[in-house]
Amino acid sequence: MILVSMFSSLDQQDNLLTTCCVKMKIDTSLIMPQLPEALSQAGLQFTVATEEDFDDIMAMSQDIYGGLDYLPTRYTSWMHETNRTVILARKQGKVIALESVCVIDNGETMLVEGLRVAPQERGKGVAGVLLRFCSELVKSKYPEVKVTRLTRDDPLGPKDFQKYRLITKQGILLVRFRAEDLKLRLPELDLGRDGESSTSSPPPVLLDHPAIKRLYLTTDLMQGVLPNTTIIQDWQPFKPVPSNIAILLKKDIDWMVDDLSSPMVASLCTFPFRVPIGDDWYYLNIDMFGKDLDLVRQQFLCHLQRHTATLKGHVMCQMFLDPPLWKPMAEFCLNTLRVELVKEYTEQCVVESDVV
Repeated sequence: MILVSMFSSLDQQDNLLTTCCVKMKIDTSLIMPQLPEALSQAGLQFTVATEEDFDDIMAMSQDIYGGLDYLPTRYTSWMHETNRTVILARKQGKVIALESVCVIDNGETMLVEGLRVAPQERGKGVAGVLLRFCSELVKSKYPEVKVTRLTRDDPLGPKDFQKYRLITKQGILLVRFRAEDLKLRLPELDLGRDGESSTSSPPPVLLDHPAIKRLYLTTDLMQGVLPNTTIIQDWQPFKPVPSNIAILLKKDIDWMVDDLSSPMVASLCTFPFRVPIGDDWYYLNIDMFGKDLDLVRQQFLCHLQRHTATLKGHVMCQMFLDPPLWKPMAEFCLNTLRVELVKEYTEQCVVESDVV
């Protein structure tokens, strides 16, 4: 465990102590911003999260993300990712905040994920202090990191653009349905066994690992498909480089394109996982790239067919797509699929800032 106390004077922070026979020392010459007065008086402790912290983290995270929290499913795997560090903020020994930082893009990017603060501690500056601490920790361990990147779904204002550069954005289409009901409706759309619909286009191609590497790494075919040459997978933005593809290929993801030789639309579908919104609730995440509405609709239906076939219960399906396609796809979901639209148009924004 790494434990650092944040006292009223940051000069009291001399080093990081670990009990796992490894010392990661924070350079004490680094200047940390002044803590808000309330935090300076109360004091915070930062620790590296372990599997034993799971219950405390879940207790702090109740109702976060509207019940669509992915962390209960991914926390254990996060503990075993060598390029990831999960930091907890504690107050009087109690977990009050969490942030995960993952180093990607050949070691040049610090990806910030999973930030959460206990309800009673919000609005006190805890998130900002935790972010600054994590940034200093990563810089000490990975001095080659150049930028911090994160994905947001809240409206960006002028102050945000003073801190961040916008890399790309996608529209967020969130619908819900019962898997059993949707399975009855999909055959009405003339979907074949391989997901081929009544459209004249050939069925989408489900990619295997060699095809993924060829398309994304050895050709420039995806440059016109990916938004700003960025692979966004379930809120995680990656550059199409070998180290990132290696990370993605370890995950349970379906990769599709409309055509191997000249793709116009590509998609990544994360396998369904349970979410704490209620019993028998699942989350299905589809990242869609490209601007052709018919091809987007076709791949969307194929993913639904593949991943609802064995599900029983409620599904929250979130698709990220080119913003101009949001309205026609929302109408298709309402009028043709007859599923429920959970919320109106929102945006997923990938932003970054320089590490200084």
